[in-house]
Amino acid sequence: MHVGAGIIFQNPGKTRTDREVYEIDLGFADLVEPFGFNSIWTVEHHFTDYTMCPDALQFLTWMAARTKHIQLGSMVVVLPWHDPMRVAEQVSMLDNLSGGRLILGMGRGAGRIEFDGFGVPMNESRERFVESAEMLLKGLEQGYCEYDGNFVQQRKADIRPAPFKSFKGRTYAAAVSPESSRIMAELGVGLLIIPQKPWKEVDRELANYREIYLEVNGTSAPPPILAGWTYCDENPERAREMAKQHIGGYLHTVLEHYEFAKKPLNDTKGYEYYGNIAEKIAQHGEDGFIEFFMNLQIFGTPDECYNRIIEFTERTGAESFVGVFSYAGMAPAKAENNMRLFSETVLPRLQIPSQIAGENVQSPS
Repeated sequence: MHVGAGIIFQNPGKTRTDREVYEIDLGFADLVEPFGFNSIWTVEHHFTDYTMCPDALQFLTWMAARTKHIQLGSMVVVLPWHDPMRVAEQVSMLDNLSGGRLILGMGRGAGRIEFDGFGVPMNESRERFVESAEMLLKGLEQGYCEYDGNFVQQRKADIRPAPFKSFKGRTYAAAVSPESSRIMAELGVGLLIIPQKPWKEVDRELANYREIYLEVNGTSAPPPILAGWTYCDENPERAREMAKQHIGGYLHTVLEHYEFAKKPLNDTKGYEYYGNIAEKIAQHGEDGFIEFFMNLQIFGTPDECYNRIIEFTERTGAESFVGVFSYAGMAPAKAENNMRLFSETVLPRLQIPSQIAGENVQSPS
């Protein structure tokens, strides 16, 4: 199994300066390759302390220069906030600089504060995403971009440096709503699964995605990539206690950033499905919702973490897992112990040296 680690730069409650957060998380980033993970990932967000990486590709370029083997994953580049021509150039440049190590993850975003900050109407996000993704994906394969859409207008222009190998099989997209799953299948990209809803819903949407993917592309869909907020501890009681504190703390940052409980998105075009989140919070109460979310993540003793990953990947057909080990203001020593214990006791049991859509490489010794 391919196993990655996510670095997300959270600063909830501004308990540290942003600079201190970067110093801490860049230290964890430098551990990813020596600890034996196959890839390093980050997310894109803006304007709040939810996560503070406004440019995933810039961070991954930094990590490309500091590593030799691991792949570099974006989780995700939010296309409606960008000029897709510039994204094509940045993607190709990073892939050239890193020797083809990029795993490209794309998404359309769901943070009202971010759409407002960029002056992009949120109710246009789905159409903007589709047009941007169509141009980007085709451009990366043919070496130039050209598009005539409602939102994206691009005269023919070469991508330089030119892409030197295909992105097919190493491009993924985050999909939360059933409608997004259909779009990703039609685009011919894999799915990033970040567990946040009942597994029965995930099962149903995966089956629909795979059916559409086969119909449209004439081949089976690639295995999805599964991500999860992770807490590993030798003591089972302490593991649960810390998971409740920190995974629960992370969930609070999600609810605050996306305003799911305050301003349900079911009245925003393209986000009707997200109204279910506010309903679930009202139905279960905050503590019940935290328990629900925790049980979708990876926590416990090394054996428990391993078994949960195996259970979730077998259920989804995923062959890759990305763990996030430092989040919600976790003390640096605690986060390092979490990551180190996982790398020493869980990672070797999961990992067969591998790459996504590339030749196999040995994990660094």
